[in-house]
Amino acid sequence: MKQPSVLIASDSFKGSVSSSEVADLIERGVLRVCSDSSVRKFAIADGGEGTVEAVVSALGGTLRGIEVSGPLGDPVRAHYGLVGRDLAVIEVAESSGITLIEQTSGNARNASSLGLGQMILDAIDQGARKIYIGLGGSATSDGGMGMAKALGVRFLDAAGEDVPCGLAGMETLATIDCSLLSERLASVEIVALTDVTNPLTGPTGAVAVYGPQKGIAVEDIETLDGWMRRYAAILEATVGREVASVPGAGAAGGLGAGLVAFCDARIERGIEAVLDIIDLEGAMEGVDLVITGEGRMDEQSAFGKAPVGVARRAKKHGIPVVAVVGGRAEDLGSVYDEGIDLVLSIATGPITLQECMERADVLLPIAGENCVRAFLLGEAAARRSPRSQMS
Repeated sequence: MKQPSVLIASDSFKGSVSSSEVADLIERGVLRVCSDSSVRKFAIADGGEGTVEAVVSALGGTLRGIEVSGPLGDPVRAHYGLVGRDLAVIEVAESSGITLIEQTSGNARNASSLGLGQMILDAIDQGARKIYIGLGGSATSDGGMGMAKALGVRFLDAAGEDVPCGLAGMETLATIDCSLLSERLASVEIVALTDVTNPLTGPTGAVAVYGPQKGIAVEDIETLDGWMRRYAAILEATVGREVASVPGAGAAGGLGAGLVAFCDARIERGIEAVLDIIDLEGAMEGVDLVITGEGRMDEQSAFGKAPVGVARRAKKHGIPVVAVVGGRAEDLGSVYDEGIDLVLSIATGPITLQECMERADVLLPIAGENCVRAFLLGEAAARRSPRSQMS
């Protein structure tokens, strides 16, 4: 019997193994069962952690490291990807990431996206004419003010003085001066990648939904969202267009809105853009089984998460899809409706989350083996069915 051709494209298991490591470990299990199978592996991401790795590894790019301003002004070493002569891929978390500072009320108010703006300028200096920016994992809620400051924009109070960095600066913001905005942006196409559709302000906005994760106290949300609304009004009056209600404007503490307003960026669903960039669908030609996955799968996975993005592409070609997960919700009906055929947890018995993470190098190969055995079982059942015998 011909051994199946397998494509592996899983998101990372955050805090445990990267997307490429997941693929390597699942491949190990696949080859235990079918040692002669053809296995194609892709790192993927939805605009958050791993986006640069996914694009650089698939397209043969390089990583560039530069020193930029961190969320609170301390220098950090940040990396981004360069592909060919004119494509750059940046993750906000590299320069303005939530893991770079402690999540306190003061830090949440003062954290700035200045480093992202510095990375954008460096990418342009390296020849980039199209820049993808993954918006996941930010520490900031500054609406992109820091980024814009690096690009030449000034944010002024009623006395004409520069306001403080971060969300705190919105309290006294009176005017935005774009007269010195870098002319280099005119020759660059910028695409912001995210898996969320939150607006900039309101009960589903940047402060209300994501602020508490960054250290904002619940009792301060109404006040700080009021500052963000002030910023939104001044921003829209300055650029002459609606920004705050654009789906994804609230991503990364409002960086979505800042990129749209100051860089004329467009916001795209992260996983769909990444899969297009790496041409995952083209790689599915001749594939018999697709294996995807993520750390935890629940009903939210049906709304733009990486495994469902992969499954939708596979279903166009009639390829069965198995998702390998660290944990799962009890009800995954919405996920199955989107094209995933089977969800397999890596847990082999009673086990804690920490043990799962520590034993990923053992559990993921077992899951890969189970994926292929499930596929072979289905193939055997199809061959034995009465309809198959009649034909």
